[in-house]
Amino acid sequence: MPTFVRNLYSMYWKKLSRKAIKQRIDEALSENANYRKGKVMGVPASYLDNELFYDDAPFLEDSPFLKTLVANPNHIGVHTLGEETEEIFKGTQKIEAELIELISTQIFKAKPNSTDGYIAPGGTEANIEAIWIYRNYFMQQFGAKNDEIALVYSQDSHYSMPKGANLLLLDTFPVKVDEETRNINIDDFDNQIQSALNSGKKYFIFILNMATTMFGSVDDIDAVLPVIKKHNLNYKIHVDAAFGGFIYPFTNTDNKLTFEREEISSFTLDGHKMLQAPYGTGIFLIRKGMMQYSMTKEAQYVMGKDYTLCGSRSGANAIVVWMILMIHGSNGWQAKMEQLIDKKDWVLEKLDKLGVEYYHNPCVNIVTIKSKYISPFLMKKYFLVPDTHDNQPNWHKFIVMSHVSQGVLDEFIMDFKAELQMKQ
Repeated sequence: MPTFVRNLYSMYWKKLSRKAIKQRIDEALSENANYRKGKVMGVPASYLDNELFYDDAPFLEDSPFLKTLVANPNHIGVHTLGEETEEIFKGTQKIEAELIELISTQIFKAKPNSTDGYIAPGGTEANIEAIWIYRNYFMQQFGAKNDEIALVYSQDSHYSMPKGANLLLLDTFPVKVDEETRNINIDDFDNQIQSALNSGKKYFIFILNMATTMFGSVDDIDAVLPVIKKHNLNYKIHVDAAFGGFIYPFTNTDNKLTFEREEISSFTLDGHKMLQAPYGTGIFLIRKGMMQYSMTKEAQYVMGKDYTLCGSRSGANAIVVWMILMIHGSNGWQAKMEQLIDKKDWVLEKLDKLGVEYYHNPCVNIVTIKSKYISPFLMKKYFLVPDTHDNQPNWHKFIVMSHVSQGVLDEFIMDFKAELQMKQ
C-alpha cells in the first residue's frame, strides 16, 4: 500500500516500483468480477470487443493500464462515501477512493478522510458538478429559487462556467480582470456582487482559478474574501485547478488555495493536462457532507446510488492517474514540474532581451504573448493558441509541456528573433 505522510510544511507519498504497481493492479483486478471466467449476467457491459482487443496479448502482462482498459471496469457512483457500492468492480474502485484521498490530503492539504470525489470524464464535468451541488444545496437547505442564486467568476475563467449556468438555469456575473496582471478587478467584483444583490440574488457560488486556461493566472483568495465577507453573503467557493492542480502546488510553497482554507469547498483537476494521462481524466474533490446534494435517488438499480453527471465511467482512467502519481512519488513529481518552470524561464529570458511583452505566472508553465508579436507563420508552425478565433486576437499562448524539447524552444526563439528583425 502506498504511504501518505503530510505535515504542515510538506507533501509526501512514496514512489513505487513498476513491479509493485503491477502487483497492486493485478490484485485489484482479481477482486473485480471477471467477464470471461465469472457468471456475470446482470451487467449491460462486457470486456472490450475481442475482434480488436485481445485479453491474452503477451504485452498486457507488462501494461497494467491496458490490462485494466481491456477488462473494462465500470466505476459508476462515488466510492469515497463509505457506502456499499457495486461489488462487481470493488477492487479497482478501492484504488480510485485511495487516489482521491491522496490528492486531497497530500496536494490540497485536507484532513484525512474529510473529502469525497471521483474521476470525472474531464474538468468541464467536474466544474459543472460543483455548481450543480451548490445550487441544490441552496435549494434544499434554504428553499432557494433558481433566480435567487448567482454564479460569479472572472472573465478569464473556463467556458464550463457559463455552460454550467446555462444547464442549471443560473444567472452569471462575470468579473473584469486587469489586462496586464490578469488579477481580478476588486472594484468590479464588488460591483457585480452588489448588482446581483440588487437583482434579488441571495445565494452565491464563486469560482476561483488555479491557472486559467489562456493565461495561467491564479486568483487571489485574500483579495476577494474581504469583499465577500463585507456583504455578509451565503456562499460557496469552488476552485478550478484543471490546469494548475498538478503543477502550482508543487512550484509554489505559499499556495493559498487548499482545503486548509475553510472557505473553499471543492476543487477540479485534470489528469490529462500536466499529469499526461489519457483524455477523459478530470478529477472532482469536495468536502464531506456535500455529495448528497447531487444524489440521483431514482438510480435504485445502482448499488450506492449515483452522484455524478456522467453515470457510468471507465475505471481504467482512475487506475492510470494513480499509476502516474505512484511511479514518480511526490519528490519525483515536484522535480519534474520544477524542470518545466526552468525551461519556461529560459524562454522568458530570451523574450526579455527581445523586448517582447507577455504575461506569465512564475509558478505556471504557460506564457501568453501579445498578438502584435505573433505572425501567422509562427502561429501555424508552433500551434500557438489565440485568445479568440472569432475576432482579432489580443494574445497568443504557448505551454512548456514535457514534449517541448530544448531544441524546439531554441528554434522558436530563432524564428521569433528573425521575424522581429524583419519587422524592424
